[in-house]
Amino acid sequence: MESVQAIKQRFGIIGDDPKVNRSVEKAIQVAPTDISVLVTGESGVGKESIPKIIHSLSHRKHGKYIAVNCGAIPEGTIDSELFGHEKGAFTGATQTRNGYFEVADGGTIFLDEVGELPLPTQVRLLRVLENGEFIKVGSSKVQKTDVRIVAATNINMFESIKKEKFREDLYYRLSTVEINLPPLRERKGDIHLLFRKFAADFALKYKMPTIRLEDDAVELLLKYRWGGNIRQLRNIAEQISVLEQQRSINAEDLKHYLPDIGSNLPAIISEKRKEGDFSNEREILYKVLFDMKNDLNDLKKLTLKLMEDGDSKKVQDENESLIQKIYGEDEEDIDTEELENERMEVLQIPQNSPKSELQDARDKYYFAEEIEEEETLSLQDKELELIKKSLERHAGKRKAAAEELGISERTLYRKIKQYDL
Repeated sequence: MESVQAIKQRFGIIGDDPKVNRSVEKAIQVAPTDISVLVTGESGVGKESIPKIIHSLSHRKHGKYIAVNCGAIPEGTIDSELFGHEKGAFTGATQTRNGYFEVADGGTIFLDEVGELPLPTQVRLLRVLENGEFIKVGSSKVQKTDVRIVAATNINMFESIKKEKFREDLYYRLSTVEINLPPLRERKGDIHLLFRKFAADFALKYKMPTIRLEDDAVELLLKYRWGGNIRQLRNIAEQISVLEQQRSINAEDLKHYLPDIGSNLPAIISEKRKEGDFSNEREILYKVLFDMKNDLNDLKKLTLKLMEDGDSKKVQDENESLIQKIYGEDEEDIDTEELENERMEVLQIPQNSPKSELQDARDKYYFAEEIEEEETLSLQDKELELIKKSLERHAGKRKAAAEELGISERTLYRKIKQYDL
């Protein structure tokens, strides 16, 4: 078995970062087997080197090696590209075509950006991984293939699974062994080394003296975030090699080639969007209406108790939490005496009121009850619409939907039963 350093030299992998060395070591270890490998890492970190190492060190090294960029093939033709098609299978299919899995029989297929595969294609790929069988588009004949699959992706697979964009069973089939390549910003010891290698390569290519970075430029190079990783570093080395007249580059010269150089200050960024956030103003308005409806229902409940008992002091003592909820929980900046007077004004009903007066009071506000009922019906429609949207957005998960709506899970369950959702 070849050493890690020998393999790195053979495949042009520059640097001595421990994480990179570990990734290469894992590739060497799994190469003699036929298990599936998933290579993960940000875009531009050099994931395409790992499948080449695995193929060249495996017993399939004399078979074909085919690299397929799944994100570059249109969804309508990707099944045909991977599995082939029969003549007349679709418009434009003038002859039978063999797919990559048939052509690479006995070899290795590298599926780059596998997270971009459409769901129907994922089902077909899962069948190939499970028993080596596939069916051409437009055919009913089951064919066999013996192919080693190495996949790569730069997206968070668990997020894709959560959003139902990628099948969980396929992920575990592909990631029997997972090899992760670190981003360039975590390989600070390799950044200058890689830059010098690229500068030397471009000097040879364009037949010009090699550029050299001064100390302040090297310091800036190491501090930069490198969102595009090795690909971005190579691009900048090529630009400087071609455009700069002086072969000695300082920090000021380098700044012109580094985008967003002033925006690399440390910041706390929430990667996960808060589940309580609303996507548009209309939903915010619905939320306000629901809050108003809840307050109105609480106020009606309190008013009914006052009308039945006629003792405002007793009702106030027994429903302190409800009154607190209606008139606000944060009273630090509110005059207590003023608030108390306001409550008493609202709750003031003559004690020991005769039944006739109580009936008159109900009759007096009869028109208000009619308006209230009409508004409630309108709010019910909006409530139903918002509950449906929230359940769709969270894929039917009641707990998340309840948190977004600001109600308990039990209340949401009751409303689902009420609206027969």
